[in-house]
Amino acid sequence: MLVFFSILFIIFLGVYLFMQRKIFGKTPDAKLEAKINASLNFRDGVFKNLSLTDEIRKGASYPKMMIEFLNKPKDTTPQQTIPSVKTDLANLSDEEPVVVWFGHSSYLIKHKGTTILVDPVFSGYASPFSMSVKAFNGADIYKPHDMPAIDILVITHDHFDHLDYHAVIKLQPKVKHIYTSLGVAAHLKFWGIAATKITEFDWWDTLNITGNIKLTAAPSRHFSGRKFTRGKTLWSSFILEINNYTIYLGGDSGYDSHFKQIGEKWGSFDLAILECGQYGKDWPYIHMMPEEVAQAAKDLNTRVLLPVHWAKFSLSLHPWNEPIERLLAAHQNIATQITTPMIGEPVYFTRQLPASTWWK
Repeated sequence: MLVFFSILFIIFLGVYLFMQRKIFGKTPDAKLEAKINASLNFRDGVFKNLSLTDEIRKGASYPKMMIEFLNKPKDTTPQQTIPSVKTDLANLSDEEPVVVWFGHSSYLIKHKGTTILVDPVFSGYASPFSMSVKAFNGADIYKPHDMPAIDILVITHDHFDHLDYHAVIKLQPKVKHIYTSLGVAAHLKFWGIAATKITEFDWWDTLNITGNIKLTAAPSRHFSGRKFTRGKTLWSSFILEINNYTIYLGGDSGYDSHFKQIGEKWGSFDLAILECGQYGKDWPYIHMMPEEVAQAAKDLNTRVLLPVHWAKFSLSLHPWNEPIERLLAAHQNIATQITTPMIGEPVYFTRQLPASTWWK
């Protein structure tokens, strides 16, 4: 019995010490975070979605889900190298607004001398463990050293596939300022980033960054957490208004009424960048099915849709290219244009849109 408890203690101690690694960040202390306590979205000690949202559907089995993930179908990963384009980002023409997607939910936006980077994940994996959730072959060609000087770094929420500790540390010297969801600053400050370099947003907070650039945080339907505790930091979508263009930065979200609310509030969008992938039958409320992505684009009244959150990591059980195929099938029922660039291919959404079926 003594040997058993000794082994158990050593295991728990090992897990505890492992969880103290910098990569896991630091949970904000709500007692010391006056803005968190004042948020209408923070109740009973955690942030809440607008609608009641279960992370997994009622009746789903965690053991069954774990077995399924341990025995993923082969088609969740592409058998060939992902095609990509290596663009010189520093010298990219930006007289017209341009977007460059880096796979999954990382992308760069440039227009008239301003550079915005969103959710950069450049470590080659989307996990606290370098051997798991690895990027597909060919999908990880962009690294921090490829990035130009960044005026605005937007981090939508603190999950590993959106907030990459190693990338943020390496990018810090190039970044002028970080804009993120309420509570996420606790991670960033724990990693040595000055508080003066960080601005946090609650939903519907708006900031005029310059005379021509405005950033607003809006709701999404998701959750947060880098350790076992959930909901201590907020998750957001963002509306970027830049030089008379309006762009929706979707982050992660299940489908809900907030898309229609945002569409009605802003009237229309020139471009909406929405997650499309990593959905599953057992977690239908925190990620959209492709058909719901099409509906969300319609609700937002966007002229152009750029689907992201696919083609780099396998975080679900669906075939890796199923999201885009299902979205294109559903797209026939909406007026929105869909662009399907390769990783690294510039998208000038005021011009002819990239629309190849490169994944086939």
